[in-house]
Amino acid sequence: MIRIDSVSKRYPDGTVAVDRLSLEIPDRSITVLVGPSGCGKTTTLRMINRMVEPSEGTITIDGVDIGRQPVNSLRRSMGYVIQNAGLFQHRTIVDNIATVPRLLGWSKDRARARARELMERVGLDASLAKRYPYQLSGGQQQRVGVARALAADPPVLLMDEPFSAVDPIVRKGLQEELLRIQDELGKTIVFVTHDIDEAIRLGTMVAVLRTGGRLAQFAPPAELLSAPADSFVEDFLGTDRGIRRLSFFTSGALELTKTPIVAVDSTAEQIASRATSQAPYLLVTDLDGRPLGWSEPEKLVAGDIAPERLLPYGRPFVHGRDSLRAALDGAVLSPTGWAVAVDDEGRVAGVVSQQTVGEAIRSAHAAGAPVGEQEDARKEKAAG
Repeated sequence: MIRIDSVSKRYPDGTVAVDRLSLEIPDRSITVLVGPSGCGKTTTLRMINRMVEPSEGTITIDGVDIGRQPVNSLRRSMGYVIQNAGLFQHRTIVDNIATVPRLLGWSKDRARARARELMERVGLDASLAKRYPYQLSGGQQQRVGVARALAADPPVLLMDEPFSAVDPIVRKGLQEELLRIQDELGKTIVFVTHDIDEAIRLGTMVAVLRTGGRLAQFAPPAELLSAPADSFVEDFLGTDRGIRRLSFFTSGALELTKTPIVAVDSTAEQIASRATSQAPYLLVTDLDGRPLGWSEPEKLVAGDIAPERLLPYGRPFVHGRDSLRAALDGAVLSPTGWAVAVDDEGRVAGVVSQQTVGEAIRSAHAAGAPVGEQEDARKEKAAG
């Protein structure tokens, strides 16, 4: 456990970056520091590896005061990932990753073997090993940065806004990769971000800091969203925190219907039998059961099933794996007001109306998110 006990950082000009901060960061978890600019997030992170020395207070790791440890050995015992990866431009990818093991005295062959192993773990093709950083995309470079931080198998991983410089699609992929790696390796990760959505998505615990480096609230994401400590936290979370909270409720309880679903080769009689007053549109699937789009029943009966004439089916969700937030998103994005549920192979499992999703949301809020399911929900919410 990392324990931050009444730590402050004051600079000679009188600026207070961190003010009497106390946190207990649990082992084998992702603790996210989030807050507005000037709240001391990065300063706090850098005090953990003594890139910045605290003005007062103590930081201990497993009961050992880091201020009494040699600074070089302390830093080599931690992985450190920064924005834009911070790679050595004159070294190949494999040698970038092997940097810390080589500093620790590993042989070149052993260090490079470890680097290649980690390339596979973070999703980098082995063919990239002999390339240089400038030959990689931004997302690939960030993966190299994560691999380099993991190279010596450190128990602690510090990450300072590592994904903020890449586009949203790449960022989502990197977040998913981090959650996968954490599920496999169980590191103690301290992660800095200014993005509350990223904090909610990744964090086991989230520390919201105020300007001036004071702690506003330290709680699991679900608790943060359901019970903000004060108006500052509530405002920082934004007006859509209720939507974010739906990420912690599974879609598994949604009652799906298959009545308004027809295959592209259905007969006029089959199409007519599927039309109901509750479902004014029918979802058309291909012969493998994958969604193609929505159409009015009378058009289908008349043989008008041309794909270009179908209404888009919105964003499907995986029933039971994705969250209620994903199901609501699918219903809102659909021009018919119905969300499409699919299985892991992308085949239609059923459809659900906005009304049914709304009823499920009311039931979920009334019941509350079971504590035992919150960790599972955290792992699932990447898709939500």
